[in-house]
Amino acid sequence: MDKRSPLALYRSMLLIRAVEERLALSHQQGLVHGACHTYVGQESVAAGVCAQLADADAVFSTHRGHGHALAKGMQPLRLVAELYGREAGCSGGRGGSMHLFEPAIGMMGTSGIVGPCILQAVGAAYAFRLARLPHVGVAFFGDGAVNNGAFHEGLNMAAIWKLPVLFVCENNQFATEVPFASVAGNPSVAARGAAYRIPSFEIDGNDALAVEQAAREAVEAARLGNGPTLLECRTYRTRPHAEGMGDFTYRTREEVERWKALCPIARLRQHLLDLGMATGPDLDAMAAMAAAEAEAAHVAAVASPFPLASSALAHVLAPASATPPEPQPPTRPARTLSFMKATHEALAEAMARDPRIFVLGEGIGQRGGNFATTSGLHAIHGPERLRDTPICERGFVGLACGAAMAGARPVVDFMFADFLLDAVGEILNQVAKMHYMSSGRLRMPVLLRGCIGIGHSAATHHSGSYYSMYAHFPGLRVAVPSSPADAMGLLRTALAGDDPVLFLEHRELLNIKGPVPEGSHALPFGKAAVVREGSHVTVVALALMVHRALHACSVLAEEGISVELIDPRTVAPLDLQTILASVAKTGRLLVVDEDFAHCGIGAEIAAGVANAGFDDLDAPIRRLNGAASPTPYSPTLESALVPDADAIARAIRDLCAE
Repeated sequence: MDKRSPLALYRSMLLIRAVEERLALSHQQGLVHGACHTYVGQESVAAGVCAQLADADAVFSTHRGHGHALAKGMQPLRLVAELYGREAGCSGGRGGSMHLFEPAIGMMGTSGIVGPCILQAVGAAYAFRLARLPHVGVAFFGDGAVNNGAFHEGLNMAAIWKLPVLFVCENNQFATEVPFASVAGNPSVAARGAAYRIPSFEIDGNDALAVEQAAREAVEAARLGNGPTLLECRTYRTRPHAEGMGDFTYRTREEVERWKALCPIARLRQHLLDLGMATGPDLDAMAAMAAAEAEAAHVAAVASPFPLASSALAHVLAPASATPPEPQPPTRPARTLSFMKATHEALAEAMARDPRIFVLGEGIGQRGGNFATTSGLHAIHGPERLRDTPICERGFVGLACGAAMAGARPVVDFMFADFLLDAVGEILNQVAKMHYMSSGRLRMPVLLRGCIGIGHSAATHHSGSYYSMYAHFPGLRVAVPSSPADAMGLLRTALAGDDPVLFLEHRELLNIKGPVPEGSHALPFGKAAVVREGSHVTVVALALMVHRALHACSVLAEEGISVELIDPRTVAPLDLQTILASVAKTGRLLVVDEDFAHCGIGAEIAAGVANAGFDDLDAPIRRLNGAASPTPYSPTLESALVPDADAIARAIRDLCAE
């Protein structure tokens, strides 16, 4: 049967309703361990839209995503078992009601955060365009999302690049428990789409046939290259925001009963009877089959075991990352390159080799980037692979996440680390967690690169570092190279891997020059460099501080103090073993960090050495940090914040004297 036929739509809606009613009962019985956001009353939207989609089309949804998953083709057992926290669940018990993944059928995930699904659908559409595939990205979201920046950033990017994406707003009248009309300056969602010159339509979301027709036309337009469409489907959820929550403090029983009378399933049933497409007994039999299927899913889900506790840490990172490349001996003499030229060469080679790699950022196209990071690449690869973006960091990081989910390999050039803070939710809640939440089925090869560090009187919004913050979160890799060779080697590894990487480049190092090996020079993550060998004291330093510490080492050598200098190169993962081996030799440790001390990477290093190398220490661990202050503008004030070579030398002398 054509899945777009009225009978097929009716069957899909019945299954959604039956499964949701079973889940509501299961929640009361304690089988659902967390939240349960049911889709009762909105079934016609999921059924009508997903009837247009093939498995290769990508659906991204929000916390109320059960109906979308079932309409896209997820087996009821996979859904029910997930809410029961069982091994047979679609996310292996990692997600529950709000995190449903089935990439094999194009169900790319649901999110407990409002808005990211919009950006991810745009990203999938971008990946499809890049790969010349006739697929469509679809975002389902509620009316609450349209007051969120992700909505506007996503629609704008889809519009300016004419991406094959369908935005489906299920306007069920309430954002959680807040009436939409009370928080919307413009209560027409469709009118908001028109502001971006996107074809936008307001539809009766309880009319399955109207939804099916509008979705069919929108999907066909997207496949033909005519760009995005926004559908505002006005509907209503007749159960609480989540099972177990009170429902009549913000709406009345009379209102809910009035909408129940407009039930989309009852409406389509009457239409089928009026047209003679089925008899009452036929439709009753279909309803009984749906109920039986939901009950069978429940029985099988209860029989499914809980996942083993030992599997809780599986899929935090991609498996290929467990065996990063080892350094290869150079086959030819090293060249002298600047830091900037070394990273440019690595990126250029990767883009020439892999057509899935594309770069997003402000001014990275014809201009070549604020720091010439992409100079000349636009002329080779064109605007689709060197994409100048609007100033919308959350938007294009969310796009990168969706594009990676759909098979692309995005590079986000964010210019300054401070700017990336606008996208921190997308990085920490989406990019860092996607591989884990999808039980390892979705790779996340997103490279986020840009400048860190104090210098050039850039003041407080262009001088942050933030590597300690990002290193805190599972699922992210964080590289902080200090030399051209390390920058090239680590960037090559990042571009070839399947994990998200923060690649942080100190602005004061971009023009330094140094030897860079010929050939396929790559460095593993989590392997520190012994920059200088010594015997009296170990100094661990990052980025610019490596160079200042080297200067201090030379001064101290003339005084008879032998310093071993360690550059971790990556702070996630952190190579504690190399540091411990050095401390075992020297008995003393000083950590030098430009960033301020509180909750910094120096504290992590100190704690690790105190825990595993305490017996090797002949003196307390010391830290030398930048001052705990926003970065000032004036050169004299700026320089007062950051340790210089003299301060490092004094700290080493003091430690050696203890």
